[in-house]
Amino acid sequence: MSVRKREWTTPKGEKKQAWVVDYNDMAGKRRLKTFRLKKEADAFASKADVEVREGTHVADRETVTVEAASKLWILSTRAAGLERSSIEDYERTLRLHIVPFIGALKLNTLTTARLRAFEDELREGGRSASMTKRVMTSLGTMLADAQERGLVVRNAAREMQSRRGSKSTRQEKRQKGKLKIGVDIPLREDVKALLAVCEGRWRPFILTAAFCGLRASELRGLRWQDVDLDKREIRVHQRADRFNDIGKPKSVSGERTVPAPPIVINALKEWKLACPRRETGKADADGKPVKALDLVFPNGQGKVENLNNILKRGLHPLWVKAGVSIETGEVDEKEQPVFVSKYSGLHCLRHWFASWCINRREDGGLGLPPKMVQERMGHSTIALTMDLYSHLFPRDDDGSELAAAVDLVLA
Repeated sequence: MSVRKREWTTPKGEKKQAWVVDYNDMAGKRRLKTFRLKKEADAFASKADVEVREGTHVADRETVTVEAASKLWILSTRAAGLERSSIEDYERTLRLHIVPFIGALKLNTLTTARLRAFEDELREGGRSASMTKRVMTSLGTMLADAQERGLVVRNAAREMQSRRGSKSTRQEKRQKGKLKIGVDIPLREDVKALLAVCEGRWRPFILTAAFCGLRASELRGLRWQDVDLDKREIRVHQRADRFNDIGKPKSVSGERTVPAPPIVINALKEWKLACPRRETGKADADGKPVKALDLVFPNGQGKVENLNNILKRGLHPLWVKAGVSIETGEVDEKEQPVFVSKYSGLHCLRHWFASWCINRREDGGLGLPPKMVQERMGHSTIALTMDLYSHLFPRDDDGSELAAAVDLVLA
């Protein structure tokens, strides 16, 4: 590897000079890179020499910019058949948080030091810690795709995540804290009050959410053919994303069979007689009519119900009607105080289901062991279940064995 000075005269008679780094890459191919200043050439030569010896060097001509690599990555996600919602999340992250900052940089310039500076830029720009972590994760996935294409050797984003390891995970858990009963998990009396005011189409929906633990997407995509009223079981085989597209469950573990209590089965039997089941009115390529979705909880046209409609027209007004609400401090047009539901979202009923499974001994039965709770919830790992709900499991370590040990020693 050498650094030499190059001088020439332009057609207009102007004398020019530059510094050229002459070196062989990892494949033994000769490479030339030109710089305006000698110190820039020397710095590159030192860096390239180390990278070639370590097998991490990619010449500028063999790589692309971050923006170009991001476009290739999005194309690969579409080809892999990822859900539309996931692809749009990736595109939004790239458009708002990655390309404006480092989109013009070549992939081979993304060192750990440069990405640390990028993290600082994100935080200074008002991004939260969780958003910054999400951006770096997406960047790492994009660089992994670029690695497979031979556009870059090092994945500095993944190296940073690996180096930080479990320390950052522990810090994140401490900041987030445990799920709190009465805040994240509805109280028993709150759920009882909610069920007391449920009527019509909302009663079977709320009962299924509270006592079967299905995700909102799984409830919206649930079909009658997956509800076995005789065996009192609900099979989860599909879900509806936020665009109302039907697809597979969130993970392999998401495909499961959940037992349904009699109160749920009875409500579903009544609802089945009134459930909207309109034909699509469409035909396939062979001219045969397209079958209706046959959903358990569809909208009035028999199609997938929007999550916002479920929350705004169903769950939140029901919480308020049940008195499980908080006052906003505002008044309506009739100068009456405005109340909002105490709990946000539909996921709180899923948390309630987990706590109910864990502590069913209060109902005269035995609480379910962690592994069974994981299966009922459709979690991918037991670690996820325990991270969320370990503090809810009854504790048997009352310290009696310690007292017995003291008595034995002092006897």
